[in-house]
Amino acid sequence: MARTARRTAVATEEETDARLSKPWNVIVHDDPVNLMVYVTRVFMRIFGYPKPRAERHMLEVHQRGRSVLWTGDREQAEVYALKLRAAQLRTTMERVEE
Repeated sequence: MARTARRTAVATEEETDARLSKPWNVIVHDDPVNLMVYVTRVFMRIFGYPKPRAERHMLEVHQRGRSVLWTGDREQAEVYALKLRAAQLRTTMERVEE
């Protein structure tokens, strides 16, 4: 019987940290239910955005169907996503690819 060599991929700690530390986007998607004024207020309340910035994001959601509201660590992205969903906004997260 011939022995076959097996290769096991072992990620180094640095590689694992790099994969885990990639930033995540928090994205809000357009919906036919929420009023633009309401969406603007939610962005101001959750992210602390000034009104002009919140309105810019709201218009991007309305016109393009989505807006990336925040980018950063996964844990904080999950917190923001949960808060946005609690405010009845369609929200997703996606990993930033470099």
